[in-house]
Amino acid sequence: MVVASAVLVAAWLVVAAGALAADRRALVRAALLVAGAQGVATVWPACVPLAVAAWFACGLGLPDGELGSWARRAFAAFAFAAAVVWSVMTAASGTTPHVGAVVGVVAVMSSVALGAVLLRCPRAPAGRRRTLQWVAAAAVVTVAADAVLVATHLLLGTPADLLTSVLASTVVLPLGVLLGQMSFTARFSERGLVEAIVIAGLAVLVVAVYLVVIIGLARSPEEPERDVLLASVIASLTAVGLGLPLRFRLVSFGEGLLGRRGQTPEEALASFGARMSRAVPFDELLLQLVESLRATLGPAGAEVWVGTEGVLHRTVSVPEREDAVLTLDEKERLVVGRTRIGGPAWMSVWLPSLIEDRDAPIRVAPAAHLGDLLGLLVVRRPSDGVEYSDEDDRVLIELARQVGLALHNMRLDSALQASLEELRQRNEELQASRLRIVTAADASRRAIERDLHDGAQQHLVALSVKLGLAGELIKEDPALVAEMLEELRADVQSTNAAFRELAHGIYPPLLRDHGLGEALRSITRRVALPYEVDVDLSRRFSEQVEAAVYFCCLEAIQNAGKYAGPDASIQVRIHMDGPLLRFSVSDDGAGFDGADGHGEGYAEGYGHGFVNMADRLGAIGGRLRVDSTPGTGTTISGEISV
Repeated sequence: MVVASAVLVAAWLVVAAGALAADRRALVRAALLVAGAQGVATVWPACVPLAVAAWFACGLGLPDGELGSWARRAFAAFAFAAAVVWSVMTAASGTTPHVGAVVGVVAVMSSVALGAVLLRCPRAPAGRRRTLQWVAAAAVVTVAADAVLVATHLLLGTPADLLTSVLASTVVLPLGVLLGQMSFTARFSERGLVEAIVIAGLAVLVVAVYLVVIIGLARSPEEPERDVLLASVIASLTAVGLGLPLRFRLVSFGEGLLGRRGQTPEEALASFGARMSRAVPFDELLLQLVESLRATLGPAGAEVWVGTEGVLHRTVSVPEREDAVLTLDEKERLVVGRTRIGGPAWMSVWLPSLIEDRDAPIRVAPAAHLGDLLGLLVVRRPSDGVEYSDEDDRVLIELARQVGLALHNMRLDSALQASLEELRQRNEELQASRLRIVTAADASRRAIERDLHDGAQQHLVALSVKLGLAGELIKEDPALVAEMLEELRADVQSTNAAFRELAHGIYPPLLRDHGLGEALRSITRRVALPYEVDVDLSRRFSEQVEAAVYFCCLEAIQNAGKYAGPDASIQVRIHMDGPLLRFSVSDDGAGFDGADGHGEGYAEGYGHGFVNMADRLGAIGGRLRVDSTPGTGTTISGEISV
């Protein structure tokens, strides 16, 4: 047990060194934490729960060792708190943690950590997903190894110390974490995971078959039979472990005899086109492309740069390099975007920053669409490497063309999503506007009913009463009747004025008969400020358009009369500007701060009127604008396409 634990401590120290070399500081701290906790548990068995909690926290932090979310931090804190309590209680009792309890806790925590890794894997960048794939491969191998150990222990009583063997098998987990930090293993992560699953599955199948066969014999093997059976199991597991890798080596050897070594550039081109047709995440697709480029065209390194408007970022590179930015001016964008492929001489003029070794063969292929530069494909060979052939250039040009098309489609998809979001917002605004219009119409009907009941109707009731009195007094006091008739004449005029005012608020007769100019000039008597109207229109417009302009101007005039100040003056201007009917209501009064040209932050007191005006114009495709500055007045303007 002590030796197995010491091996685990050494393995995690190696992981810490590898993470330090990869500049993953958080993973360094996590590996050192596990190594320290495992070492303490080796010397002091009461601290085994602390070692389990450290493993759990490290699993939650994969692939970088960072507990990025509050949920992961809470789980880790709870695990350490429970481990401290358990360790203290165990130490106080002078015993060691119960094996069954430790195994149960390890199973639960392993399930939680695995679930957290699976949730993060789809959202992780391509490079980090590679680390998770190596960890997953190591976990699969560890589980299969534990299954084999348990099976052989049940069959043959070997190994005698099952817990020590199981603990020793977990050394595969830090090995998987270590492989995930090494850049040269990135291209093998998918194959490694697949091979781990296949080998682990076959190994479990082998021991399961042996278990079934032995159980079918209905007796345990005798002592002489155990040695033969153990040798048979080991031989079967060895064949399983070596079968798949040996097959790949033999296939590679056979292809070498036929003159085909590794993937050819044409195969890389075909495989990229096939992957583009599947639903592969784009960052994963670029990483696979770069790995193929390095394997076929750029042994010294391959890169993909992506960007727009002349600003390109190094997005993927093998071997992995830090992010960098390449900025091109308008002329450089034009030249690079129209170039099919460039070599060292061309790059020394247009992309000199990409040349690292002037003696090494290098190629850059712009990924463009219709002359618009969207990215770059860069491949390098060692200084003593062979020069690029015409066939290599052709493959790289075709790959760049496909990448340019994929980037263009991504931009179209992003634009489509933005348009859909804008349409969704417009739809919400339209629904809100319709609700306000319906509400305003209901309020207008209620106001008309109230004006009829409290205004014109009361005048008519008074006229009716006075007419009745006049009829009764016509023979008794003619002089009084004459006086009452004069009052009745005044009341009729007041009633007529009330009806005219009511009709003017619904739809002004002057607007219907004479147009915007006469209708707006007629409201001078209702404006307390100096008021000027300038209407320059050569024709009439539809009732909807004229009504919208009239009532918007009326609302703006009334607002100016309320808030501009007693010394302000108002100017109304309506004219045609090409296909647009424009109007503006300006005052030179107090003004306000907060209008931004679209009505957001409209001054308090103006808000409801502005909403009404915006809704009226929006219903017929018009737009409203508000400009105001404290001390210089306010201008409310609008336009309608006619």
